[in-house]
Amino acid sequence: MSGPHNSGGVHRTSRGCSWLRVLVHTCAVLLALGCLACSLWSGLEERGTALAFGVLIAVGELNRRGGSHVREAAPLGAAGALSYALLGENAGAPTHHGAGQVVTVVLAASLVGSVPHVGRGQGPTTDQLARRVLTVGFAAVCFQPLYNQGTFEHWGGPAYALLLLALLSLTALCDAVLAAALAHSRTRWPFAPLLRDELRALLGIGSAVVATGAVMALAVAVAGLWALPVFSVPLLLTQLSVRRYAAVRATNRQTIASLARATEIAGCTPAGHARRVAALCREVGRDLGLTRPELTVLEYAALMHDIGQLSLVDPVPAGATASLPVAEQRRIALLGGAVVRQTGVDAAVAVVVERQADPCREQPTAARIVRAVNAYEEKARDAGPGGPLTALEELRLGTAGDYAPEVVEALARVLSRDCLTSPRTG
Repeated sequence: MSGPHNSGGVHRTSRGCSWLRVLVHTCAVLLALGCLACSLWSGLEERGTALAFGVLIAVGELNRRGGSHVREAAPLGAAGALSYALLGENAGAPTHHGAGQVVTVVLAASLVGSVPHVGRGQGPTTDQLARRVLTVGFAAVCFQPLYNQGTFEHWGGPAYALLLLALLSLTALCDAVLAAALAHSRTRWPFAPLLRDELRALLGIGSAVVATGAVMALAVAVAGLWALPVFSVPLLLTQLSVRRYAAVRATNRQTIASLARATEIAGCTPAGHARRVAALCREVGRDLGLTRPELTVLEYAALMHDIGQLSLVDPVPAGATASLPVAEQRRIALLGGAVVRQTGVDAAVAVVVERQADPCREQPTAARIVRAVNAYEEKARDAGPGGPLTALEELRLGTAGDYAPEVVEALARVLSRDCLTSPRTG
């Protein structure tokens, strides 16, 4: 039987995934060192232009959002870097900087702008820096040599603008693949759902970055460097809107977490039970390939899955609903769903809470996950050192009708990765 502590295969998987991350970082370092050496050897071309774009990128990094989970933490810096990579003219005069100078300026400015964040422990991760170097290098290599050879000399008007948009779109797609691959290597979550989430994120702030990068390159070609601050304002406003939306979502989650703690304060469930179940449900959902919106619904439902116990006259001992008769489980689930609906939370969350005790084959995926993870946590928390293995075996024996087999196997994979090998009490 495979279990949480049978990790030999997991370690092989970890090594098999980590080589990709090492390869990406190595390529980024070699590219950065090679470009720096070329720039030191030949000197900087159009130093005023390089300084202007360097300042723009540094300001973008200073305005960085903290957290490694953010899809594009410094959109202004990314847009400035891409526009410099695809810059062909400055106020009608051809530029002569090459791909090596582009990477050097972008990396130097990114590091300078990140210094205050590094001091607070919120600077860019090595993955983010590697992606920035490789994607900017890709865009510059695709454009600068051909432009300096005069390939695009007769391209004008819409054709030239479409060329820049096509190159930036291709660069964004490569960045999405790279980000998904690095996340897969780092977390060992399935690659396909990670890539799907990255591609969906491109429709948000990612599309704004691509559009701003193209507009900046075209505007500087006509109006000169004065176009940079002018066309930075829309992206800064977009970033502000995204931050406000993220703040609203964070407040919403805090409200739900506070509601979930009501069962703990009332003594209906052990301390930290809802939080542990929610964290483990999210990992299982990722393993099964749920999208980000689906993961959000799953997490909220997991946090509030026991809230129906507040309506009971006689509390369930230790809040362990998994051992109750099916009819009682359904009654508590329906009571919980009614409470969730009154809180104004998304109706999809209430549906998951209501259906967590339904027959397995009739449940939506999120309800199956909540049911299996809640049962695992209840069975494992008081079973001693062998609790996780024993609880997992009991779930496997019950997969004929009580728990979905694919959910139990996903749970086993998550546990074997040592993400959450045992229930926590903190």
